[in-house]
Amino acid sequence: MEVKKYVSWIIITIVSFALFIPQSLFAQKKYTPQSYIQAHKDAAVRYMKEFGIPASIILGIAYHESAHGNSKLANYLNNHFGIKGQNNSTEIKSAYKGYDSVEESYRDFVRYIESRKQFNGLIDKYGPGNYKDWVLGIAKGGYAGSNSWAKQVIAIIDKHKLYELDENPAPRSHPVQSKLAQNNYKVRKGDSLGQIAKQFHTTVNDIKEKNNLTSSNLQIGQELML
Repeated sequence: MEVKKYVSWIIITIVSFALFIPQSLFAQKKYTPQSYIQAHKDAAVRYMKEFGIPASIILGIAYHESAHGNSKLANYLNNHFGIKGQNNSTEIKSAYKGYDSVEESYRDFVRYIESRKQFNGLIDKYGPGNYKDWVLGIAKGGYAGSNSWAKQVIAIIDKHKLYELDENPAPRSHPVQSKLAQNNYKVRKGDSLGQIAKQFHTTVNDIKEKNNLTSSNLQIGQELML
């Protein structure tokens, strides 16, 4: 009888202790390098198509800054890029921004790159390719304080062949179609026919012929056949 009471007491104690464990500990995900890439590569590809930033850059930087999803900032704040800002966390004191989801963190990063003068020129200059130039350009713009940051990010991209996402941005369930093969392009502020032709490996004359253009003047929002 005494043994049963003792066992019952142990069970009650364990259950009571578990109730006081912060729920965030249960919610934390422990990624392996491959599981992290698999979990977030689709988001990286989607934002590459939308903003023109290489998927390898988006995913490679996220991998590096978040320790492939296992850093404290990633676990407690869903912050995978080390972007500073406000957060409402009661579990971690940090000057870094908090997000409701990892997806929100990814989107905030591409908006950050697109909106900063020292970075947004890289979109027109390199497009969705040239990941090494992209990394060096972001590092030069002051994104990271470490002198070895660019080398580390490039090593991650090379090791896991993340550059293949840039070459084949379409989901595997559909026929493979690179961004260069898409049928149209929407003109953005600062675009010129020369820049667009270089980005998509074509010529100014070819673009003019396909779009029946009589001059090189472009309008923001104008759709071009490529």
